[in-house]
Amino acid sequence: MNILAWVVLGLLAGAIAKAIYPGHQGGGLLGTMILGIVGAFIGGTVATLLETGTLAIGAASLSIPGVFVAVLGAILAIFIYNKLSRRAY
Repeated sequence: MNILAWVVLGLLAGAIAKAIYPGHQGGGLLGTMILGIVGAFIGGTVATLLETGTLAIGAASLSIPGVFVAVLGAILAIFIYNKLSRRAY
């Protein structure tokens, strides 16, 4: 996939994931794009694992199912980030 497709997929998936996930996520436009790109890699890897049973790094494509997988991966990334960044009181 070319760079423009990664930017579009990242912005789209990151914005949808931030809208779905409860609470406030900062980061601005660049943070949203990076979140979506990371979500595409996480979602693509999990989808490959579920389809083939092997762990291989993959990425979602710029298509309707690809955006869906990228959004799920971005939601998972937000969840993991929130769990790791919380302070223990």
